[in-house]
Amino acid sequence: MHDLVWTEQAAQTYNQLRDQANAARKKRRSGSSGRKKSTKAEGLFKQVAKCADLLSTNPRHPGLQTHPYSSIPHPYDKNQKTFEAYVQQHTPGAYRLFWCYGPGKNQITIIAITPHP
Repeated sequence: MHDLVWTEQAAQTYNQLRDQANAARKKRRSGSSGRKKSTKAEGLFKQVAKCADLLSTNPRHPGLQTHPYSSIPHPYDKNQKTFEAYVQQHTPGAYRLFWCYGPGKNQITIIAITPHP
């Protein structure tokens, strides 16, 4: 099990997605939207949260499709690798979670959560 450390940018994105999902859920449950099914915002946040949870339990989980990513430098050690994990697949603008090991033992730093470029 790894402890998750969040960069300011990643934490801000995560909180923003969470707030959007909560607002959509509240609006949907109040009946003003006429929707019964979850919204896109709710689904996206659920996927991001699941990805982060899987990452903390098993960074090599097959569903994450984790692989090295060279365009983002490692924030703690330039000689170490950063990685990309799939939040979504087969979706236009699918979200990705970028991460690295560190700064301490059994820690994973979430660097960014972004739509696929």
